[in-house]
Amino acid sequence: SAAGVLVCLLEYPRSKRIKGSTMERCGQKYLTAVVKVFGPLTRNYYVRAVLHAALAVPAGFLLSTILGTVCLGIASGIYLLAAVRGEEWRPIEQKPRERPQMGDTFKKPPSNPPPRPPADARKKQPAEVGG
Repeated sequence: SAAGVLVCLLEYPRSKRIKGSTMERCGQKYLTAVVKVFGPLTRNYYVRAVLHAALAVPAGFLLSTILGTVCLGIASGIYLLAAVRGEEWRPIEQKPRERPQMGDTFKKPPSNPPPRPPADARKKQPAEVGG
């Protein structure tokens, strides 16, 4: 059960994507700090692949834990493939929000006039003849 807690603590914080934005999980910033403390041991995917494979070996001897062994083996293979491709775990850092300047909060009036229909479409409609 200690191995399960270790795997959960290691896997819960999401890594920052190279392209696009990444949504942070609820409470992830606390576990991110823990993962950052261990440095390259937790950031490197080769280390994670070996750790998952090592945790899968003892679980493989019992029939009741064979499903967990398969899952850890698959995770180990995925981490090994990611490590070969040069990926690593990167923390999600919050960007400091910039406060808008007072001059920037007021919008400037438009510099171009609004689009108008062509001149022939703007001809006056004939007045209705009424009695």
